[in-house]
Amino acid sequence: MNQDKLKKGVNDSACFACGQENPVGIKAQFSTDKEAQTSYATLALPDHFQGWLDVVHGGILATLLDEACAYACMTAVDQCVTAEIKVRYRKPVPVGETIEIYGQLTDKSRKIWVAQAQIKISGTLYAEAEAKMFILDQS
Repeated sequence: MNQDKLKKGVNDSACFACGQENPVGIKAQFSTDKEAQTSYATLALPDHFQGWLDVVHGGILATLLDEACAYACMTAVDQCVTAEIKVRYRKPVPVGETIEIYGQLTDKSRKIWVAQAQIKISGTLYAEAEAKMFILDQS
């Protein structure tokens, strides 16, 4: 890992999930609420993120849930990485549908924090996750 990139305030535009300059990335744009310690994004996933016919690949959904957890944690810390994530898929997500991704920091008692995330379409839950996040740099 390049230690220079771990400096406070460095934006990694090559990130597969949120990097706006990654030509093959998802390009999710998360907003955060520091007070509520939450993250939120909406997007429609095109067919090049498809798994089975007309269904978004589960790995892409897991990536978005992971990113929502990380952004929720980054409302209280500068840097974190996923230590563990548990994903539950409830319904197949159709390609091209607008999805909402929510993240919430739920426990920050040690160096391993816990966050939860959900993917919804029109208020219906399609996937959810709980992640343990390793805190690299506390603000």
